[in-house]
Order: sequence, then C-alpha cells, then structure tokens
Amino acid sequence: MTSAADSSSSLIDAAAAGRAAEVTRLVAAGAALETQDSQGRSALLLAVAGNHVAVARTLLDAGASPNTQAANRDTPWLLAGASGRAEIITAMLPRKPDLTIRNRYGGNALIPACERAHVEAVKLLLTSGIDVDHVNDLGWTCLLEIVILGDGGPRHQQVAKLVLDAGASPGLADKDGVTPLAHARQRGQSAVAALIEQAGGR
Repeated sequence: MTSAADSSSSLIDAAAAGRAAEVTRLVAAGAALETQDSQGRSALLLAVAGNHVAVARTLLDAGASPNTQAANRDTPWLLAGASGRAEIITAMLPRKPDLTIRNRYGGNALIPACERAHVEAVKLLLTSGIDVDHVNDLGWTCLLEIVILGDGGPRHQQVAKLVLDAGASPGLADKDGVTPLAHARQRGQSAVAALIEQAGGR
C-alpha cells in the first residue's frame, strides 16, 4: 500500500518529468499538492520549469498554489513569467497569484519577462494588475531592463511598447539617475528610444 508521503514524493517526480496521466492519478489519490523537494520546489513549480502545460493545469485545477516559494525564492508564478510560459500563465490568472511576492532580485514576474522579451507572457502579465513601475534590488524597472539587458530588436521593441501603453513611467531613472531614454541612446537602440520619447520620456 502506497503511503501519502510516497504519493506526494511521486507527484513531484511525475510533475518534473511531465507525466500527466500519473499526476492525474496521484492527485485523485490525495497526494499533497504543496509537498516540496530538497530545494523547496513544489510539483507545480517543477511543471512550470519543464513547461509541462497539461500537468500544470491538472495541479492548478486541483488547487495547487501559484505562490509556493522555493529556496531560491522562485514561485510558480514568478518562474512562469521569467520563462515566458504563456499557456501556464493563462491557467494561473484565475487563481489570482500573489503579486507582492518577489524573486531573488527583488523583482516581480514582469521584469524578467520583459528583459527576455517574452511578448505573449508580457501581454498576459499586464492583465493581472501587476506593478509596471516596480523597482527591483538593482534599481531597475521593467522598462530599464528592456533597455539595459535587451538588444533593442523587434521583440524588445514590442515589450517596450506594451509596458509603455500599460502606463510604465518613461522617465523613471535608475539608481544613478540615468533614464531609460538615456540608456537607449547610449546603446544605439533608436527604435526603443523613439517609443520612450513618444511616451514622454526625457
């Protein structure tokens, strides 16, 4: 006879491997959804990491939390944003993820999604009520990360326009007082600079 502890451990393994049928069976058998592995990772977090959409949906439908934080401070919601998991973000939105939980850089889900130009994920994150002007521990907003860590190409232009249209402050400077527009000009990102100027950036 399989114990509850064994079922919960098996759930973590099955979720990490993307074994959807096994996850469904274990959930139905009462496996503890919020069991965490040695690194504090829940089954849902592991499903997000592997982009196992069906597994994530099964876990969310069963009541798994998008807010369970691992040792490295990732949550399923934060990792979904950073990894651009648009389908999983869509499934998470009705569960009202906690938008106040921060990652190890003091950021929200939007900042790394913008940095990596995950266009579809950014569109979804912006529907959640997330703070478009949140400043992380580096002193950077999502707009600053688009410019400082982006390449100025078409996808970074798209996410810059998305966050500016969503109300991101075009003039919110970094810790040294350098604005997004100044950073864009310094990096030769003329298209992004034009978008910031059009939004009132200086």
